[in-house]
This record gives sequence, C-alpha cells and structure tokens, in this order.
Amino acid sequence: MTADQLIARDVAPPNRPATEAERTVELIRASFAAVEPQADELGKHFYSTLFTRAPETRDLFPVNMEVQRSRLLRALVHVVQMVDQPDDLVPFLQQLGRDHRKFGVLSQHYDAVGEALLSAIATYAGDAWTPEIEKAWVGAYGTVANAMQQAAAAERGPASWMGRVVDHRRIGWDLAVVTIATSEPVPYQAGQYVSVETPHRPRLWRYLSPANAPRRDGTIEFHVRAVENGWVSRAVVAHTQVGETWRIGPPMGRMAVPDNADRELLMIAGGTGVAPMKALLDEVRRRPNPPRTQVFVGGRTWEDLYDFTALRKLSYSEPWLDVIPVVETEEEASGAETGTLADVVTRYGAWADHDVLVCGSPSMIRSTVSRMLVAGTPLDRITYDPFTMD
Repeated sequence: MTADQLIARDVAPPNRPATEAERTVELIRASFAAVEPQADELGKHFYSTLFTRAPETRDLFPVNMEVQRSRLLRALVHVVQMVDQPDDLVPFLQQLGRDHRKFGVLSQHYDAVGEALLSAIATYAGDAWTPEIEKAWVGAYGTVANAMQQAAAAERGPASWMGRVVDHRRIGWDLAVVTIATSEPVPYQAGQYVSVETPHRPRLWRYLSPANAPRRDGTIEFHVRAVENGWVSRAVVAHTQVGETWRIGPPMGRMAVPDNADRELLMIAGGTGVAPMKALLDEVRRRPNPPRTQVFVGGRTWEDLYDFTALRKLSYSEPWLDVIPVVETEEEASGAETGTLADVVTRYGAWADHDVLVCGSPSMIRSTVSRMLVAGTPLDRITYDPFTMD
C-alpha cells in the first residue's frame, strides 16, 4: 500500500452513494489492481504494442528495457492513486509533460501510447474488461495526455541542459557525491529533483535531488547511493570521471518551504533524502528571518548518517536550526535517538503547528506519513514527493 493509499484511507469520507466521478475512479483502481500482479507481462505487452504501432519510438528508449518497464508500472500506480486528486495530479502531469520534451516525444506519440496502454490492460484483464471500464480508462488517459501535451507545448525553455562533472567524491563503497557545472543555470527550486543521463547509461535516466539551492556559478551537487539492480546509480558511484558530460532534465517535485509561513518547520530525512533537505536549508538560511527548524536525520546505523557532521556544523552557526540524529540500531552509544524515523518523530507529538517535509525511500515516506497522520498531524501540513524512480 502506498503512502497515498494510506492517506486516502485515513481521510476517507463517510459512506454515501458514489458519484459518477467516484464510480469512474473505482473502476480504474479495481481494474488496475486486477492486472498489477502481472506487471512484467503487462509492461512487455505495452512496449511491444507501442513499438509496433510507432516504430520510431524505439529509439527514445534504452537498449535494456527491464528498468523502463518497472518505471512504467510506478508511473501508472502513481497516476491511478491520484486520479481523484486533480489539484495534485494535474501539476504533476504538467511537470511530466515538460520533462518528456527531453526524449523528443511528439504529439502523435501520445495516441500510440494510449492505444498500447489500453491494449495491455484489456489483454491482462481478460473477461473482466467491460465497455464501462474501457470508457473510464479512455477518459482518464485523455486527461493525462492533454495535461502533458499542453504543458509541453507551452514550454519555451530548453528541453535539457548539459553539465560537466567537476568533482566525484566517494563516501564508502555505495555512496558518492558528484558536482556538476552546467552550461547555463537549471531553473530548479530548492527541494525539487531533476532527471540525469550519464554517458555510462545512454537513454537511461535517473531522478536525483540537488543538495544545494541554485548557485550563481551553476554548480549542482548530487548525493548518489548505489541501489540493488540500479543500473545508473551503480555506474555513477563506481565509474563517474571528472570531465565527463551529463544531460539534465527539467525540474520536478513539490517540496518547498512556504515563503511567508509563520509556522515552524519540521524536516524528516532518511538516507540520501538528506540531499533535498540540505538544499532547502541552504535556501532558508538566506532569508531575513528563517523559521525555527527541526531536522530529524535517520538511518539504520550511525554509518548511514553520512552527512550528519556537515548538518551539525551548520546548526552550530544557525541558532534557528536543530538537527537530531536517529538510528534504528547502534552498537556503541552515539547520542542518537533510537528507533525508526516514524517512531522517533511521533514520540515528540503530532507537530500540528509545524509545516512538515518528508524525504527518503518510498517505504520510509509511507511509514512516516501514515504514523504522523495517526498521531494527529494535519494532512495539509505534510509535504512529500511520493513518486520516485530509482
């Protein structure tokens, strides 16, 4: 169950007759749930159909399609779970449409994608595929395609930016900090993420969060952890060389600190989720009156808190900032709080008077957000980007 599903369950309205729109949502979610166990086959059918109907699209994708099929499923899951939340879904789709410009996607490709998608779901739904379900999916995909195409057509900026690696520093066997100097400033905001393409994995993009607010010199710092079966992340950590060229896609994400908020701020970061939090702190510290800010940084062990020293040093110089380390297990006393981030944060209460930002792995976001809701944190005070692609 995703964080979005948990939230939907926790704030579900009382029982009443479903509206037509709600019935459409039910049909989409139920039919997708029926085919989701066959995700691998569904992905293969989708791309086979797409490449047959629009052969030119094959050149837009990497040679190895295994990762791409996994990304398709995560994208579908995200859209399906947000189909009844247009205020959140439409901005996401607009960002996605602008992002897809980097692939060279044309308007006619959207029709081919829609045909391939419906063919795949209908095939694996079998006898459960009905005219009513087909109508619901046609309407939903139309909304998705229109939002993406309109945003892409309205965009006048570059489809991507070129950057040169100026520093690559390994921190342990599975983690590296990479600094990129871009040819021109990338218009991201602190807290957002961007897609990157490296020369080691052509046409295979990975989403990374800058660890700094935009700088005048255009340099961007990324924290990259090599994940299991992570084609791009493992290559970045092990093989990146100073001087090589990366391509960077348009910024995405909604993580941000309100400009005029009077409330105090709570940041919760797990693993390399500390990167966007550092960018946000970088931006907040430039303000005339930074909000009082509590940062919980967590990991399984103390070694996972790879950037805690820098955060603690920052807190020494900024009286508005407190940083609390959290570890799940420790062999020697370190002064850290013990437990999961969800355990420790909710141990302090509901944080109902704070703006809350959460970043980390999908499982960490899921557990932390759901526990905070149960503890009494208002839903509209919590910000996170649930859609992640490794």
